[in-house]
Amino acid sequence: MKYISTRGEAPAQSFCDILLGGLAPDGGLYLPGIYPQVGAAELAEWRGLPYHALALKILQKFVDDIPACDLKMLADRTYSANVYRHCRPGRDAGDITPLTTLEPGFHLLELSNGPTLAFKDMAMQLLGHLFEYVLEKRGETINILGATSGDTGSAAEYAMRGKHRVKVFMLSPEGKMSAFQRAQMFSLQEPNIFNIAVRGMFDDAQDIVKAVSNDAEFKARYRIGAVNSINWARVMAQVVYYFKGYFAATSSNDQEVAFCVPSGNFGNICAGHIARMMGLPIARLVLATNENDVLDEFFRTGIYRPRATAETQVTSSPSMDISKASNFERFIFDLVGRDAGKVRDLWRAVDAGGSFDLRGTPYFSALPDYAFASGRSLHADRIATIRDVWNRHQVMIDTHTADGVKVAREHREPGLPMIVLETAQPVKFTETIREALGREPMRPKELEGIEGLPQRVEVVDAAVDQVKAIIARHC
Repeated sequence: MKYISTRGEAPAQSFCDILLGGLAPDGGLYLPGIYPQVGAAELAEWRGLPYHALALKILQKFVDDIPACDLKMLADRTYSANVYRHCRPGRDAGDITPLTTLEPGFHLLELSNGPTLAFKDMAMQLLGHLFEYVLEKRGETINILGATSGDTGSAAEYAMRGKHRVKVFMLSPEGKMSAFQRAQMFSLQEPNIFNIAVRGMFDDAQDIVKAVSNDAEFKARYRIGAVNSINWARVMAQVVYYFKGYFAATSSNDQEVAFCVPSGNFGNICAGHIARMMGLPIARLVLATNENDVLDEFFRTGIYRPRATAETQVTSSPSMDISKASNFERFIFDLVGRDAGKVRDLWRAVDAGGSFDLRGTPYFSALPDYAFASGRSLHADRIATIRDVWNRHQVMIDTHTADGVKVAREHREPGLPMIVLETAQPVKFTETIREALGREPMRPKELEGIEGLPQRVEVVDAAVDQVKAIIARHC
């Protein structure tokens, strides 16, 4: 399997070669040269497999430069009941991603049972093991630079804490995460973890990561890698739970399903797009945004118009407070027929602070072929949805999942099972849960009092040079 850049000016590379690098040298994102296909016989074989075994089957489709026995060891080590032990009462942790049925044909796929109580653990735990494995084999080290709006940072830090040959430098928008999210990240005291709070929004932090990654000399000198969803391995790992969710919600491979995915950076739903391109019977991919509705606007109008920092709203579903969706480039690459030149033209405008408009083009006409729909949810919607799901089903959901449930309800079709991807556990957003329900969310006992632990973080301006200086100081 060879991987190519969405911008077409970087050489094709193997999985292990792209694993450590993040962005391609030409500024693009890596994708498989061709999507592997899964036919009816394999779907039948895979139905009923435990999560770690299903993960191995799918990973083998994308990774051919790690021996099968080693890949099995990594999958087994990652997807265990002990790692994903924070499931709802009465659920089997061994399922890894249990399915909660709210009503016939309407389900939640639980993705937040890992160490940091967010779906990012599903991929990040694997990424930590992959990094350690490849670095040890090569005798190399890496300095991970990432940006987070809440959950990616803690998931990356918990996956990489104490790992040999790895340091993590994680940027986050100062004061924009929940108290629990900040505590999860900033309370870590491992010497290989460095938290950096940026005065600004998530997009400012993400722009710094891209700027550093595009500085070839600095990137090479300090061995900069990435764990944001610009890293292909993140998206690859997320493909697995679409297959698992499909099998859990259906009894036959003749059935189709719809997935609704809360998404700000387009990484989570991009994995769904890839699962569908591989042959998984997905009839509809419904994207849910919050008030920062750049992606919803595109799927409704054909206009992709990233917002400036000043236009990005601070909301009660902060992990989606994003106005530049990094992974969106991967989908557009497919939408324009994998024409890298066209992608370069479109992102030349985006990278310059502009937008693009596909209305009236064959590309916009082809959009229905990819089965996307979209909608948005506002603060009042998520409060009402959290309250309704609790009152009707005695199931407590977080703010982002509430956005998904609200939009999913608007797109239900008779006879088509709808699966909403849960993004996090409610305790990560205690303030909003109190507002909606007048009660405290439950939390795992081992995480009680986490907000009172000593915190370690360095605050900087939204300036590339300041971040580079911190990296240089510690490397």
